Amino acid sequence: MTFEYERSVIVKKKSSDRIEVEVAKPAHQRIIILLVCLTLAACSQTPGTAENANGNRGSAASAPTTSASAIPTPSPTPEVEQLKIPERVASGAVTESRGVWDKAVQSINYVSTADNTRQPMMFYKPQVDAPRPLLVALHSWSNNYRQKESVIYAEWCIANDWIFIHPNFRGPNNRPEAMGSDLVIGDVLSAIDYAKANGRVDESRIYAVGWSGGGFLGLLLAGRAPEIWAGISAWVPISDLNAWYEESRRLGTKYVREIAAACGGRPVGEGAAADECRKRSPLTYLERARGIPIDINHGIRDGRNAADPVPVSQSLIAFNLLAAPPDRFTEEDIAYFTREAQVPSALRSETTDPSYGGLRILFRRQSGNARITIFDGAHDKNTEAAFRWLNRQRKGR
Repeated sequence: MTFEYERSVIVKKKSSDRIEVEVAKPAHQRIIILLVCLTLAACSQTPGTAENANGNRGSAASAPTTSASAIPTPSPTPEVEQLKIPERVASGAVTESRGVWDKAVQSINYVSTADNTRQPMMFYKPQVDAPRPLLVALHSWSNNYRQKESVIYAEWCIANDWIFIHPNFRGPNNRPEAMGSDLVIGDVLSAIDYAKANGRVDESRIYAVGWSGGGFLGLLLAGRAPEIWAGISAWVPISDLNAWYEESRRLGTKYVREIAAACGGRPVGEGAAADECRKRSPLTYLERARGIPIDINHGIRDGRNAADPVPVSQSLIAFNLLAAPPDRFTEEDIAYFTREAQVPSALRSETTDPSYGGLRILFRRQSGNARITIFDGAHDKNTEAAFRWLNRQRKGR
């Protein structure tokens, strides 16, 4: 190391006929002397003790330490970026329910480490030489990686230079290999590895978004692999498969057959099928996800017919597993929300959020990293609201 400095000359007038000239020490020498003094002062203190924030003294060996691996890597984009609205979304060519995949989004195959098989997914990476967020978009219950309702996710990624994956994870949830199985989890994690290997992923900004069955898997992934996520946006999700089986039976929907097919029988009582459904349910793992920002959204009129098959109670129960005890809903509150399709009078408040567009917010609550929004609607989603919330999240912050 080379030090560059100038010597300063100090003139001291001693008398009328004699002047002394003193050359000052270089700056780096003064710094070294200062550091030596500080070191000697520190060494003179009594060893083996440390003082905590409360003024209590204890053994230095018992003080907590932080390993380098535990410190999150700072995001290359720490500030919230201004999101662009996709042109095809603004024009109405792509909506929440329809759209044609952009040619820039490729259909590719990757190897899943779950069983060493090749699995399909949609994949997009922007042509930019900088780390970018990764969106893991999750198809709904009865669909697959080509689902038209997911085109809008890709449009928002293209417009904002986000990396995008839309894996198949064994297709519709009507067989044992699908519906939250270990194969499904392995497929999604391997898809993320593919994106990292083939694009410049900002690992402090890996997000998941899903609607209905995709929201179900988003919550399941939050609990099964919490170390990955910077944020998860779940819309009208299922959190308890056993309860949803009974709710679907009352509505007479196809999901009764599909749950039984995936879990190996009717999941009632304490049988093997019931155990299998619990194993695949997000509620079994959600308490592990309290360190992750999770945004749960549900229409208050959902769960009342075959077209709107997931009751709002599924989201309220999921939030309770993530929230601090004072912020949890009572059983009476959950029953009222679900039965009356209204917010209990004691919980009513005014909340506005322009990003939700035509979905009027009826209720919102935040507890720690978890947020729940109940809106005036049924089995709906709003991709702009999801993106604007995800865009503010960073891992470890």
